[in-house]
Amino acid sequence: MIGKENRFHGHHAVSRVRGQSIHGRFFSLRMAGQRGESSPYRLAVVVSKKIANKAVVRNRIRRRTYEIIRTQLNLEDKHIDIILYAKTAEIAFVEVDLLKKDILTLFHRGEQSLRADRPKYRS
Repeated sequence: MIGKENRFHGHHAVSRVRGQSIHGRFFSLRMAGQRGESSPYRLAVVVSKKIANKAVVRNRIRRRTYEIIRTQLNLEDKHIDIILYAKTAEIAFVEVDLLKKDILTLFHRGEQSLRADRPKYRS
């Protein structure tokens, strides 16, 4: 699980995030640009009831996703908002290596798009 300071708080906090969406096999990723330097990253994994009707399955998807992100990605120095939307209930039962590959690819593509969206200043 991620720390309390890295979670979204309040009603509709996730829906206020505006950013570019990137789609993968199992997830859609939305990353919003730079936050203040004193603000840490925020992360949410959204699994709707359309994807998995049972809470047990939705929670399993969240736990697996948070664990992959915690162990595979270093987000401590980033100041961005990240939302992962689950696309299918298959995530709860698929091999971890496939999930890792999909998540890492999405984050790599998301970081590239954030760098491309930043304004370039002339010196």
